[in-house]
Amino acid sequence: MSNNIEEEITKMVSEILEVPVEQLNPDVDFFKDLDVDSLKAIEIVAAFEKMYRIIVPEEDIPKIHNLGQLVEYTKNKTS
Repeated sequence: MSNNIEEEITKMVSEILEVPVEQLNPDVDFFKDLDVDSLKAIEIVAAFEKMYRIIVPEEDIPKIHNLGQLVEYTKNKTS
């Protein structure tokens, strides 16, 4: 299951950011390494919430900087 979540999230982020999946790894920082702006960050969160039917509280959004954190957040909210 965890690999499936990782693959789903990686593919989603890749499509939103228009970055090849190969360039995304769990530690790539969305903001520092990929120059994600606040609008793209909101787009990622919205797609993530829709995909997993969960709500990310506003105070949690700034804590998610990479795929690894997003995957871990998903596992904690869906288990």
